[in-house]
Amino acid sequence: MGAGPTPRPTQPWDGKVQVLGDGSTSETGPQPKQPPAEKLKPGEKPPQFVVFSWDGALEGDDHLFSHFREVAKESNAQMTFFLSGMYLLPNSKRYLYHPPQHPVGTAAIDFPTDAHIRDTVEQLRQAWLDGDEIGTHFNGHFCGPKGGGDWSTAEWQSEIQQDYSFVDNWKTNTGFSDIAPLPFDYQKELVGGRAPCLEGQKTLLPAAKALGWRYDASSPGDFQIWPAKTGGIWNFPLQELPYPKQNFQVLSMDFNFLANQSGGNPQGDPSKYAGWQKEAKDGYRNGFERVYNGSRAPLFIGNHFESWNGGIYMKAVEDVMRDVCKRDGVRCVSFKELADWMDAQDPKVLAKLRQLDPGQIPDWTSIVK
Repeated sequence: MGAGPTPRPTQPWDGKVQVLGDGSTSETGPQPKQPPAEKLKPGEKPPQFVVFSWDGALEGDDHLFSHFREVAKESNAQMTFFLSGMYLLPNSKRYLYHPPQHPVGTAAIDFPTDAHIRDTVEQLRQAWLDGDEIGTHFNGHFCGPKGGGDWSTAEWQSEIQQDYSFVDNWKTNTGFSDIAPLPFDYQKELVGGRAPCLEGQKTLLPAAKALGWRYDASSPGDFQIWPAKTGGIWNFPLQELPYPKQNFQVLSMDFNFLANQSGGNPQGDPSKYAGWQKEAKDGYRNGFERVYNGSRAPLFIGNHFESWNGGIYMKAVEDVMRDVCKRDGVRCVSFKELADWMDAQDPKVLAKLRQLDPGQIPDWTSIVK
């Protein structure tokens, strides 16, 4: 990877050539694929926003992180990666993690290998340069008793500060001297996250608001309606989508299809994989078509870099991304980009949008004035 680390630009890339710390220049930087956020014009139909987000953001042995970066490039999509900060903390330094209400150095997920840290750092660098967002999935992924739902705001503050530390100090903690620093300032980059198991939003929000975060994606689910602010920041929940051929809704995340199909067993009956994959794909498409041809409320799809049930959920999401992101009027964006667009709108127009049912086709001239 070269003779040594290259200096990081002193400011975020602005589309111009930059002078680096050693006097050299660089023309690389975030490459947004979507139009800038602009206020809707009178009578204009809103874009159909779709946000693909990933919990954990560890580049594992199956290289799903890097694969979906390529899929997004081919689909004209940008995404949000919710990084678990401890995925940049080596197992040998696990004692640096002091999780709320749990013993020092423990976590509900595995600490990464050195090889995984190296791969993840490279993927984070490339994702940011692609124009994708790096959010947070916090650290130890504790759920249930003594998990995020039981934490106080002060305990969430501790979890967040440790997340900052693990990402900011990954070079010190790993001792790796042959990898360049990350090309972004994490404490400036980070403007939102998703809590593990979607637990603890009530006490998390005051901590997020105090840090100037712009959104939270930890709400456990709602109908496909236009978002509103909760606790002073945008609330971007997972959503309830029409389950194929069934009279119920399923949460817009791979794990929830897994729960309905194989009872949460990640290695269910292989003879059912093809049917389950089609169900997941159709479920996401059902949700998309309902709003694309109706209220145009944003669609939020959450995923994990996991090969559950033979990787069928990854394949379903890939098919959906390739299908919808290049359609007319569709913008596949990050949560940060969606927050930019929401902030640019007339609050009165947003209030009207929130009154629409997902499949409702309104007279846009009466909504956007």
